[in-house]
Amino acid sequence: MGKNKLARFAENKILENVYQPTREEAMAGYHLAGKWRERVFKNPNSIVLELGCGKGEYSVGLAEAFPNKNFIGIDIKGARFWYGAKEALGKGLKNVVFLRSQIELVDCFFAKDEIDEIWITFPDPQIKYRRTKHRLTHPTFLDLYRKILKKDGIVHLKTDSEFLHGYTLGILQNSNDEIISTHHDIYGALEYDPNTPLLREIKTYYEGLFSAKGKTITYIKFRLK
Repeated sequence: MGKNKLARFAENKILENVYQPTREEAMAGYHLAGKWRERVFKNPNSIVLELGCGKGEYSVGLAEAFPNKNFIGIDIKGARFWYGAKEALGKGLKNVVFLRSQIELVDCFFAKDEIDEIWITFPDPQIKYRRTKHRLTHPTFLDLYRKILKKDGIVHLKTDSEFLHGYTLGILQNSNDEIISTHHDIYGALEYDPNTPLLREIKTYYEGLFSAKGKTITYIKFRLK
């Protein structure tokens, strides 16, 4: 492991906007579940999650654009979201924090109806059949999101994977959930959902790499029932 990565891990331990609970702490009932507004953000505003946040570009970008909302970037790779945590502190953003965890534990960290929206940005599409249950839009994961999302909560999926895009549409079409809008190429489309601001304006590190290779970027906005 490189020295820079070790240094980021070490600094994450002291950054005020980084939370790194153990699996045992999560499974035992995380002490902030149901209390993120009160104890962390100290305001009554809505909470938006970014799952698999990588370097945190979306979490930081949205927090900067929407100061009246709270954002939590979640990823197991702390050396990556260190970049976002440092940027947020440098910009003085008090409405964004980062949580180091596996996504399958997400319901351990939040209470019922505590979350207003979820963003899933460029997750591993887990193309192999034996990895199906690891896709972040697999029905098992959607059921986890239902536990913490408010009624009719919104989920956004932004991906370069046409496979995951199609898979997710199929899952949603076979459920009682509502597909609000879908785009097979957000940059090639003349217009997109005006109620989803910054869909094109905020780009993750991986989005930049994918776009440079000529891959189209797809998007689905849906409501879980």
